[in-house]
This record gives sequence, structure tokens and C-alpha cells, in this order.
Amino acid sequence: MNDGRKSFPSVYFPVPKYRFVIWINIIISLVVSAIGLGLGFSQQWLPAQQIILYTILTAGSLFLLLNYTAKIFQTWLELSKADSDNEREKERRRTSLFLSQNRVLILSSLSLLILYLLLTASIPEFRSIKNLLCFLVLELILILAFKTSAYFAGGRSAFIGLIVLAALVIISSFSIEGFLSGPNIKAILLFAAFLGLASVGQTLVALMGGLDLSIPFVIGSSNIALLFLISAGVPSYVALGFILVLGGVVGLLNGVISFWLQGQALIVTLGTGFSIAGFTQIMTSIGSQYAGNVFGIVPKWLQNLAAMNGKFLGMSFPPTIVIWILVSVVTIAALRLTVWGRNLYALGGNRNSAKLIGISEFKYWVGSYVISGIFAALTGSLLLGWSGGAFIGVGDPYLFTTLAAVVIGGTSLLGGNGGYGFTVIGVLVLQVLTSFLLGIGLQYEWQQFIFGLLILPMVALYGRSPHIRATV
Repeated sequence: MNDGRKSFPSVYFPVPKYRFVIWINIIISLVVSAIGLGLGFSQQWLPAQQIILYTILTAGSLFLLLNYTAKIFQTWLELSKADSDNEREKERRRTSLFLSQNRVLILSSLSLLILYLLLTASIPEFRSIKNLLCFLVLELILILAFKTSAYFAGGRSAFIGLIVLAALVIISSFSIEGFLSGPNIKAILLFAAFLGLASVGQTLVALMGGLDLSIPFVIGSSNIALLFLISAGVPSYVALGFILVLGGVVGLLNGVISFWLQGQALIVTLGTGFSIAGFTQIMTSIGSQYAGNVFGIVPKWLQNLAAMNGKFLGMSFPPTIVIWILVSVVTIAALRLTVWGRNLYALGGNRNSAKLIGISEFKYWVGSYVISGIFAALTGSLLLGWSGGAFIGVGDPYLFTTLAAVVIGGTSLLGGNGGYGFTVIGVLVLQVLTSFLLGIGLQYEWQQFIFGLLILPMVALYGRSPHIRATV
């Protein structure tokens, strides 16, 4: 019976034995389908929906056909070698191992292909040879980044993030006129500073294995509360200090309640955020018909801190960017070089082991949420200086982007792995990508969709590895 089975090739999904054959098949399939897509749209032979459908079918069919052909040829060459069931079992295991090791790359490549197809179908201006070449270059860079990242096991996600960031900058500079101009670079850094400051607390909380979904609500509440206090006659510096304290108090509530409930941080912080936002609107709208908005004069010093035309030491450079750089250096150094940082990683990695050596889980858990609340309040205050007006919804985009920056940077939401340096990379990737998407004319909804596609492979990247506490 065994000899009879040897003469038939596998009937399941055909996968060649050698990795380089699979990569050649992937590249050939993507190149041929991308060329067909470009030709289809340039010649306008068929409706856009049919062109996309045929492209997907072409890529999938060609990949299957190439794999099947290679598998048959390989089987023919190795029939004499496969003398036992053990040999076939080893081959099956090698195939499974290959798919397991490269599932992130496969998912990323497919996500990028789907994104390109959707953009090409939805935006007529996007249908150009230049964008097709950019897509192929980005695919090749992505493959290169994933394959070479194995040599940087200690910071694999950071290495991939830096490669993707460099690729986005290069592609954007060739695709969008003025992308590397001084004003555009300054705008990217300024908005990256807002997001980076808001993500400080999210990173610390994530390292502990928690989440803080109250950040956007604290940002919006502090934004309108600060201008309300200033308009009421409170000195601006005193009002800012009071807002930061209130942000810390919100973080304290989040930390204490979520620690007490154990494992309900997402629900607790979301509920706290809604409550704070509602209470702030009630208090600031007394005697006013405009709920959620506060009108007044923003102090000049606060405008200078965050406005695009702000000055730092006489230079046309928003001081908020400098604040973010200093905060980044201090946070990274504190996490890597201090006892506090080492204890934070220890608790995130394995709470039980950390408690056995005398580390207070309660203090570090609550402390992380307090820091998160303070930085969320600081971000809302700085956004007041940037916009010149107060609006409760100013923090809404940060509900998703702070989490996206942490995840894309490579910090594990399970805790114990990552750091703020990783988040800085994620912030820059998001802001450069946002600038690129705006440059090609995409709206906010498209940006959210693309950010979601970015998160999926990065979650798979750290999700494929066992949690650190499983190895302690």
C-alpha cells in the first residue's frame, strides 16, 4: 500500500519543499498580476470591479499553478528518496514550519496587495505606472525587511518598523511634490509630537499588560477645561498645572479601579473616559448654549508652544517637538537604565515572580495609569495652543492612533516586551503614512482602514511568540 501511495502527488494545497521556490512563485504572481492590473486600468478595457476580480483570480491561480508545477517536478525527483512514511512526515512538518515562520510576511504582503487594489479601484488619479512601481518596490522592501530581521532577534519589530519608515519616506518623496520640504517635515514632527506625548502612558500601561481607553476623553476634557479656567480668570500657568493634576487624578481612578477588578482595564478606562468627558461638558456649558465648546483667548505662550509658527530659541521650530524629544529620551532611559524600569518589565513579564521578590504590583500598575492621565492632559492642553479654540472632540482620533502607535512599534499588549523607543518608531510610521495618504488625496476613513491593515500583521508578529511569562 505504501508503494502505491508514492506514485501520486499530494492533493492538498501544493507547497514546494524549498523556500526559494515559493518566494520565486510569490514574486512572479505579484508582478504578473500587478502588471495586468495596471494595463487593465490604463487601457480601460473592462469595468474596475471586473479588473480587480480578474487580477485577484490571476494572482491566486498563477501562484497555485506555479506551486503545483514545482511540487510535481519535486515529487518526480524525490520519489526514490521518499522510502518511508517518516520522510513524508518530515516534509509535512517542514512545510508547516515554513508557513508558521512566514505567516506575518504573507499576511503583510496580502494586506498591501488588497490595499493597492482598493486604492486603484477607488481613486482614478492613483492609476499610474509610478504608483504601480511604488507598490512593487514596497513589496520587495517588506520582504527584505522581514527576511533580514531574523538577524536582529532582540529588536525585530523595531528593525522592520525602521525599514518601513525609510521606505515610506523614499516613496513619498518621489510621489508627492514638496514632501521633504521644511514646512511639511515640521508639520509631520509637530503632529508626531502630539501623538507621541499621548502615547507615553499607553506604552507604560501596555508594558504592564493593560490598556487605557480614557486617553482621548482626557485629551478632549482637558482641552476645554483649560480654556474654561483661563476665561474664568485663573492664571494660565496655574490653570495648566491644575489640569495636569486632574489628569493624574483620572489616571489614579483608572489604576485603582482596574487593579481592584483585575483584568477589566479596557471596560474601566472606557467608562471613566465617558464619565469625565460628560462631566466636563456639563460643568463648562453652565450658562452657555454651546455644549462641548468653549470660547476664549488662548495665551500667547501656549500658542507659541504648539503652533506651526512657534519659536524656540529664536528659531522657527515649535517647542512642542523639543518637549517630545526630551520626554522620549527621559522615558527610554528610565525604562532601560533605572530600577523602576526594570521592575516595570518584570511585572509585565510575570507578576507572580515579581511579587515574590518584593515588587509592589499595585504601585506600579496605578503609577502607570497616573502617568498616562498626566500626559493625556498635557496633550489636550498643547492641542489648545495649536488650534486656538477648545473642542471636546479634539481627542477622538487618539482613541485609535495611540493604540496603533504602540502596536505598530512592536510593544506587546500582553506586557513585558517592547518600550517607548518602539512607540516612537510607530508614531513616525503613522505620521509619515498619514502625510503620504493626504498627499495622494485620501480621506480620514481611508486612513483608518489602512491603519487597521497595519495593525493586523504587527499583532501577528508578537502574537506568534509565547508570552514572556511562559518562559520564566
